[in-house]
Amino acid sequence: MKVFNGFEEVPPIPRGAVVAVGNFDGIHLGHRKILKHVKEMAAKKGLFSLVLTFFPHPARSLNKRDVPLIQTLDQRLEGLREAGVKGVVVVPLGRRVRRLSGRAFSERLLRDCLHAGEIVVGKNFRFGKDRRCGVPELARLGRELGFGVHGVPPVEKAGEIVSSSLIRHELAGGNVEKAMKLLGRPYEIEGRVVTGESRGRALGFPTANIHTANEILPLGIFVTLAVTASRSLPSVTNVGVGPTFGGSRLRVETHVLGHKGNLYGRTIKLLFLKKLRNERKFGTSKALVDQIGRDVAEARRYFR
Repeated sequence: MKVFNGFEEVPPIPRGAVVAVGNFDGIHLGHRKILKHVKEMAAKKGLFSLVLTFFPHPARSLNKRDVPLIQTLDQRLEGLREAGVKGVVVVPLGRRVRRLSGRAFSERLLRDCLHAGEIVVGKNFRFGKDRRCGVPELARLGRELGFGVHGVPPVEKAGEIVSSSLIRHELAGGNVEKAMKLLGRPYEIEGRVVTGESRGRALGFPTANIHTANEILPLGIFVTLAVTASRSLPSVTNVGVGPTFGGSRLRVETHVLGHKGNLYGRTIKLLFLKKLRNERKFGTSKALVDQIGRDVAEARRYFR
């Protein structure tokens, strides 16, 4: 998959492209439906499959809202690569792009820069200055400018429309199992194992302390899968401040079941599978150790 940083890097595409436009934060089931449509249409028509995505999130650029991202940009690109598209254009929403009318966006960017023969978007897609245009306007412009437009209906799960905002809400509440159903896979963070205070080792449950760029960290104690370059390891992860010891800084600490090797300095992925409980303050270290033992036992039952 080719990654283009901005419209200026996109080379001529002689046969044209099928272009999906959207944020694609999280690559959830609704996104996968759009990407499947793009891939199949591109194969059928002999066109290049291309995704136009924005970074940072438009809400940050346009509305100055602090919207936490489900994925880092690298994770998003990896998800798009796994979906099988041939190219991704990553566009910052600078002043020049923000000021484009719907017509200018369609004509200069979709047609002239991306060589779009077909456009695929979600049914609620909005674009142009102040987000004034939607799918009907895009379809009308497409008829004038020579590209087709396909609005893909959203995916529903248990009566709810799958969306990035819903997934953010569930993760904020620690509901990783529901988030997994909406994403179509476990929620994942990635980071490097760094030196901690060795408190877990002293308690008999050594932990890997993970420094991550992921912005959404569900709080609590979870059954997780720790994935290194070579192995997938069952684990229990605590995301919290360590109130028993008077902590105040948020940390991600994972205890890998039965693992005796050294993980320091390694990049590790954590896949969140099930929430065990909320973090709480214990009166004594022994009470905490006993609870960790129960957490580990429950995680072992989960993996069995």
